[in-house]
Amino acid sequence: MLLAVSGASGKTGWRVVQGALARGHQVRALLRPGSEVPPGLDGAELVRLELGDGPALAQALGGCQALVIATGARPGIDLTAPLRVDAWAVGSQIRACEAIGVNRVLLVSSLCSGLWWHALNLFGLILVVKRLGERALESSSLDWTIVRPGGLSESETGLDQEQMKYSKAGQQQDGRIPRRLVAQVCLDALETPLSQKRIIEITSKPAVEASDGPKNPKTDSTETGSTEAGNSKSCGAVITADSQAGLASWLTTNP
Repeated sequence: MLLAVSGASGKTGWRVVQGALARGHQVRALLRPGSEVPPGLDGAELVRLELGDGPALAQALGGCQALVIATGARPGIDLTAPLRVDAWAVGSQIRACEAIGVNRVLLVSSLCSGLWWHALNLFGLILVVKRLGERALESSSLDWTIVRPGGLSESETGLDQEQMKYSKAGQQQDGRIPRRLVAQVCLDALETPLSQKRIIEITSKPAVEASDGPKNPKTDSTETGSTEAGNSKSCGAVITADSQAGLASWLTTNP
């Protein structure tokens, strides 16, 4: 598959590129004109463009089978950045995909997307604006998936000991996850047809931490690969992060 990744110089984006290359995909990495090129993009085709440039986007996406939108405004003093990046630029990418027939699109969004009462909204209503980008994708003609990760960490160690928690939209409001696992879930979702037209919230915990403390049998599970409906439908299934099968199992039991 020829996969395009926008926001490819970002901390999540380059991990998506690196993971896709490791799976044998060809990757076209879309970068802003002035962004630095991280080592994780080695082996990808690099294309520099402004995401608001429709003709340039259409040309860059030509021949691609799918797009991962990993762009995202960072909280900061520029309060217009969320609107420009998380709404307008997302909309521009959606329109370009519809125009040239790139039908599979995955958007990396955020846990709590759409919430008004949240501290992050001090930075240009960033969570409210992210929901605008999500809605634009949901209302498109594309085969879409939206991945909402929790707080992002740079950890690259012990990832095989992390346990994933998947849930439907609005069922998680806190928790963290390494960016590397976010990239893995994005690629797993692209390869899993059941993920289409779905919003998937994801967080993770080290296996030892996830198994500590009292448990509610109706909502908690620390058994690797558990996908019982009583557990997963309430607050997500706890599944080790080593396989695409975990996501597929959760999607199957949570239609």
